[in-house]
Amino acid sequence: MMGHQNHTFRSDFILLVLFSSSPTSVVFFSFLFVIFIMSVTENTLMILLIRSDSRLHTPVYFLLSHLSFMDILHVSNIVPKMVTNFLSGSRTISFAGCGFQVFLSLTLVGGECLLLAAMSYDRYVAICHPLRYPILMKECASAFMAGGSWLMGVFNSTVHTAYALQFPFCGSRAIDHFFCEVPAMLKLSCADTTRYEQGVCISAVLFLLIPFSLISASYGQIILTVLQMKSSEARKKSFSTCSFHMIVVMMYYGPFIFTYMRPKSYHTPGQGKFLAIFYMILTPTLNPFIYSFRNKDVLAAMKNMLKSNFLHKK
Repeated sequence: MMGHQNHTFRSDFILLVLFSSSPTSVVFFSFLFVIFIMSVTENTLMILLIRSDSRLHTPVYFLLSHLSFMDILHVSNIVPKMVTNFLSGSRTISFAGCGFQVFLSLTLVGGECLLLAAMSYDRYVAICHPLRYPILMKECASAFMAGGSWLMGVFNSTVHTAYALQFPFCGSRAIDHFFCEVPAMLKLSCADTTRYEQGVCISAVLFLLIPFSLISASYGQIILTVLQMKSSEARKKSFSTCSFHMIVVMMYYGPFIFTYMRPKSYHTPGQGKFLAIFYMILTPTLNPFIYSFRNKDVLAAMKNMLKSNFLHKK
């Protein structure tokens, strides 16, 4: 066993990358790279707008700024390594680099799941109990929600990363994935991982099923409240907002639940890679549009920023 552990810490892993050198793969790689640039740009712009415009200094936009920061870290944790490996022709990743990818991805997965639940609660209070909103969503409450999401994500990730990386990885070092993800890594272990997989299921219930249930309940109550509105325009706008939010939630939670709540024997490489593209790359790109750029306050803040920059240059 000691020999296995020493070998584990000395050896690099090999990532069976998403792209080959074929023309089709080059086009697909270029598309994902553009998506990565868009995601970082959109979310950075969102954070700058929220910080610079006083009208956006509200609980919901404070939570959105944390969501944007998490999304930047999400794509930056995965795509730059993919780009480096694709351009250099290398497929290796160090044990430490793999451990960091696992730690950061699990931190962001747990943190963002809790943060999305906090944001749904904010919308629930704003629409269903507008008179109590200033009391229930004080500045300290939103700070507690954001800070709690980060802390719980870090704690959960620290436990799982430390536990997953101590397994001996015998034989092949090739991870059939484009980044280091725990389910794909467990397939390389020659030890019995049954108990650890049970721990993963417990974490999935706490960080995936419970927040998803709270989000569903919140939007269910929002829809019931919206149906009682007299203004047809207000109903249409609220339904549009809720439907877009739920689409993003399904795109984020669905693949995670499918990935982390199944035994490793049911995992297939093709499914894992396809689902990871959704929650690691596509969802962070869609979030600013769904939650922010369709909002008139954000659009007004953007116009003011462009106007002030234009006047400053003149």
